[in-house]
Amino acid sequence: MGSDISKNRERKVPAHEHQHWPGFLSNMGVSIARRLGHLGHPDPVALGDRPPVPKQLLPSEDGAEKPGVDKTLPGFISVFLPEFPHRKFPGKDSFQILGFIAKGSFGPILKVRDKMKEKTYALKVLPKSEILKHGVLEQSKEEVIIQRQLKHPFIHNLLDCWQTQRHLFIMCDYCGSGDLYTYWLLKGRFGEDEVRVFAVELGSALGFLHDLGIMHRDVKMENILLSDQGHLRLADFGLSRRLKRGGRAFTICGTIQYMAPEVLSGGPYNHAADWWSLGIMLFALVTGEFPVAPEPEHGAMLKKVREFPYFMPETLSTPLSLLLTELLCKNPANRLRNLECFRRQTFFHSTSFDSQILQKTPVELILELKSHPDWPAKAMRGLPLDYFHNFDCDKILHSPTTPTELSPTLTNIDLNEATAQSCKA
Repeated sequence: MGSDISKNRERKVPAHEHQHWPGFLSNMGVSIARRLGHLGHPDPVALGDRPPVPKQLLPSEDGAEKPGVDKTLPGFISVFLPEFPHRKFPGKDSFQILGFIAKGSFGPILKVRDKMKEKTYALKVLPKSEILKHGVLEQSKEEVIIQRQLKHPFIHNLLDCWQTQRHLFIMCDYCGSGDLYTYWLLKGRFGEDEVRVFAVELGSALGFLHDLGIMHRDVKMENILLSDQGHLRLADFGLSRRLKRGGRAFTICGTIQYMAPEVLSGGPYNHAADWWSLGIMLFALVTGEFPVAPEPEHGAMLKKVREFPYFMPETLSTPLSLLLTELLCKNPANRLRNLECFRRQTFFHSTSFDSQILQKTPVELILELKSHPDWPAKAMRGLPLDYFHNFDCDKILHSPTTPTELSPTLTNIDLNEATAQSCKA
């Protein structure tokens, strides 16, 4: 799964339209490169020695998996094991669906409440037919594998995942304060004190990821969720990849205005690309604009990035200018690319990187902006409110009782072919 993949082995995936939905959940769970502003495709992940999946229709009932019968489970269930255990959707006596929050790349995102624990969560619902049709089976499983390893104060927490007959479910912490992009739209630009807090928290998250050999590959404001106290949570690991020490990646993926020059060129690249993305984000936060406007094609964007001098505005302090210059070094070998060097920057002089100390102090500006009258509209990204009025939770979660009730998409999918497409090199 962590082996190098050359440009010639890159899997081709058709473009897929995507809108920006409420930021605090728009990118949670399984995400793909076919998103607005994304280019290329996630690295395919090998199946290894997994046996071929039989061509079988879905079972007639959406019952829980029984001990000792895993080998006889239909292919439409077994192909998602073991990452997504098979069980029933929780009953209404223990699990309450509070409403429809957003529309993700493949399915809805629900706000749910566990009545026993008295806690609210975000639940991504992914139709299996969409996952297989678009060839992202192994990508969705890899995302879950990666995020289960990640327990960090500044990383969005995966709590549970499972499958029923027709759907995958990914449950995470509910971040009702929105995403950083919404606040940037409201504020226009942040002061250096706020940017320093954001930089410390996100830098700490990246250092933790990279120590585990994981590249995020889509660091951007939309993927930064905020806690009730205004602290950051790095989210959306749909493009993330495990990379062995000294390994290199070649897939062109990410969000184009955040992509490092070595990514835009098709590699090779490594974890240093995430630090470039952090530099772009900090530049935009403190100046109110991106250093280079995005181009629709990665070749044109690469040309602009290579030619742009990345001079720092005179309004920035010298320590911040030095930090951004180090992060936005076009040569990844000379770029600031690890947490230890990041912490030693003058910009962080006398600043604690201790997560417990950081979280004791609320980010007041975020809390103030959350009560801004324009916050709901900015978070909706132009989506009309009436879109949500007719959402039917029962219809989404209802399981058919007979094979004839299954959609043609479900009954006609060739699982061997769909699996091969997901892993095609």
